[in-house]
Amino acid sequence: MDGLISVAHGLTSEQVASAKANHIPRRSSRSLSAILRANVFTLFNLVIGVLWALILIFGEWQDSLFGLVIVANALIGIIQELRAKRTLDRLAVINEAPVRVRRDGAEREIHPRDVVLGDLILLGPGDRLLVDGEVVRSDGLEIDESLLTGEADAVHKQPGDQVLSGSFAVAGSGAFVSTRVGTDAYAAKLAEEASKFHLAHSELRAGVANFIKYITWLVIPIGALLIYSQLHNSADLRTAVTGAVAGIVTMIPEGLVLMTSIAFAVGVVRLGRRQCLVQELPAIEGLARVDVLCLDKTGTLTAGGMDLGEVLPVGDGTARTTQAQPGDRAAHTEPGDHTAHAARAVPVDRRPADEALAALANLDEHPNATAEAIRARYPAAPRGWTARSTVPFSSARKWSGADFGEHGAWVLGAPDVLLRGGACLDRATELAATGTRVLALCRTASLAGTERGEAAVEPVALITLEQRIRPDARETLGYFAEQGVTLKIISGDNPLAVSAIATGLGIPGGERSIDARTLPHDDPAKLGELLDTHTVFGRVSPQQKREFVAALKARGHTVAMTGDGVNDVLALKDADLGIAMGAGSPATKAVAQVVLLDDRFATLPHVVGEGRRVLANIERVSNLFLTKTFYAIVLSLTVGLAGMEFPFAPRHSTLTNALVIGIPAFFLALAPTLERSEPGFVPRVLRFAVPAGVLCAVAVLVSFWAAHSGTSTLLEDQTAAVITLFLTTWWVLVLIARPLNWWRVVLVGAMAVLFAAGLALPFVREFFALEPGDLGNDLTAVGVSLVAALMTSVAVKLAGTLRP
Repeated sequence: MDGLISVAHGLTSEQVASAKANHIPRRSSRSLSAILRANVFTLFNLVIGVLWALILIFGEWQDSLFGLVIVANALIGIIQELRAKRTLDRLAVINEAPVRVRRDGAEREIHPRDVVLGDLILLGPGDRLLVDGEVVRSDGLEIDESLLTGEADAVHKQPGDQVLSGSFAVAGSGAFVSTRVGTDAYAAKLAEEASKFHLAHSELRAGVANFIKYITWLVIPIGALLIYSQLHNSADLRTAVTGAVAGIVTMIPEGLVLMTSIAFAVGVVRLGRRQCLVQELPAIEGLARVDVLCLDKTGTLTAGGMDLGEVLPVGDGTARTTQAQPGDRAAHTEPGDHTAHAARAVPVDRRPADEALAALANLDEHPNATAEAIRARYPAAPRGWTARSTVPFSSARKWSGADFGEHGAWVLGAPDVLLRGGACLDRATELAATGTRVLALCRTASLAGTERGEAAVEPVALITLEQRIRPDARETLGYFAEQGVTLKIISGDNPLAVSAIATGLGIPGGERSIDARTLPHDDPAKLGELLDTHTVFGRVSPQQKREFVAALKARGHTVAMTGDGVNDVLALKDADLGIAMGAGSPATKAVAQVVLLDDRFATLPHVVGEGRRVLANIERVSNLFLTKTFYAIVLSLTVGLAGMEFPFAPRHSTLTNALVIGIPAFFLALAPTLERSEPGFVPRVLRFAVPAGVLCAVAVLVSFWAAHSGTSTLLEDQTAAVITLFLTTWWVLVLIARPLNWWRVVLVGAMAVLFAAGLALPFVREFFALEPGDLGNDLTAVGVSLVAALMTSVAVKLAGTLRP
């Protein structure tokens, strides 16, 4: 008896104080020490650090300026990730749904980390289980364990059954006592990973990593050849060391990883300011590639809540029908079957629709939107209407019901699910075609028989509900249409009603609707064709949503799925990008990569735009850095094999890299763009960087050779090579910055002005060892650069037309 009293009242404050708490480290971002290690202890920092030390020992300090990139890379990377960390940690706390428990005999909401062993935890539809436990109360409680078992069907739970963390309630209500908390819980690691700031697979990151890996292997032999050549042919050790270091440093795309990280981190911060939580960094990449967006009508196109419209009693006998369910046996019953008798015995007269509605709406202590709308008109259940048994609403059944004893058994749900033919269903279809949500209130002989499709149901009234369209829906949908993103409206409601809403909002193809129950289940190819040709899908089951995502992905689409209900979880999990609403169920938010914390559908264009900005700009930046890498490889190989002096010193490389790569790359990486990224990042970058890099190297070598064959000094020869290097790579910058708008013109123009100023100002010339004293050499350099720029434009255009 004491145990039962304890369960009914929950733990006392004294018991809570001494019980084991549900402490699981929050991992929404990397720790401070991990951020420091990741940005300081890198292979590139090691290589550049060694080269920096060599220059400080053998050369002049001005040639060691490239070493400052270690400090800049580390500081910028650390600062940006710390900003992202603060944003994510703050949003992760907001995203953590409270847990309802009973303590000291009273219900209260607590933080998930405050749950303790032995707590009595209350459950309603959409609640996620954060700890393991044993069910002690069940009112039609159904638990979805698909995230643990992979099985889509919900499991009915009775007192004494075990429940596991990582699952979630989809219907009914109940309570369980926690038996394993913290790291002892079955799905503690799963729950941790669901909100972890981690690096999943990303074509962009994989491409950059491959570039880095291959370049590292090239640097070792080419660097060794260059060092040998410079030591063997140079007049002194200082010149040999500085020449070798200049070649090796230029080959390393030291800023590429940094700019990639900055672009991702800034994207996270920008979206965070719009109350958008990005739970996985590569989700930003997915945003840019989306070409099909599946919208769940409820909660995305329509705002939360509904308003009860009319209660229309059914007055003629022609409306009487039986439930349309697979395996219906109402017309084929055996002698003595109570369902056959019930089908003949249900009388036709007006039923107390108001009382039945009030009783059904006030059954659940955690009502859904439909029940809340009815409760607004019927705030209390009528006297004497006590439920003996209930069937909670679920998205699979599409109806709920209760047996009220002498008042009969009643069900409320979708007319086209509960009814089959007749004037009542025809009238419901007419109402639904106007965009109104319609429910059928029916009396049934048996709840259990109704669920199996065996019992007769009699329509009593049609209920209309007015849905609240989001005020920002039309503008947001228009944005996606302009950007070439195909919309698919997926809903559990009547397809005619959904189509009316879609058409009213101006969705292209909104009139092309289909009832998902007629779609093929065993022919993915046919399903994919229908998905491509239709826009609105009604009466979609949770499992079908998952099939839709798979079929669209199989046809080569990049699919984003939005949702807020527990019926959306499986589809969100399988989509390329899952987007959950902040007011949605905890389970939905746990599996989504992006959570719109403020429930603003209008945030989605900013989400997609941010993804496109990040990817398009990182591709531009990659083109810049890898052009430098390829011209450095060609220069180093040629110099090493020919046994000639390197055409410029490290400080020359620092100057040109800063003006045509470092400064522009920072602005280009953060610039707005509307381009939708396509797969094939690595081939596209190579098609640009290889020809551009090779032609830049050839132009530098020609200028240096022409100058070196005359009577000018080595410094004048190197200055001619630097002029050519700047002009050719500056033209590459112009090509990459396209399409040119006012600020991009200002950016590339400013870089040219800064270089010209560097040549004109004596103290700058002295600092960077520039001596433009030989007019013939300098004019030759300009001429060679013009020819190289023209050839680069042609080569890049031709290479861009090639496709693997």
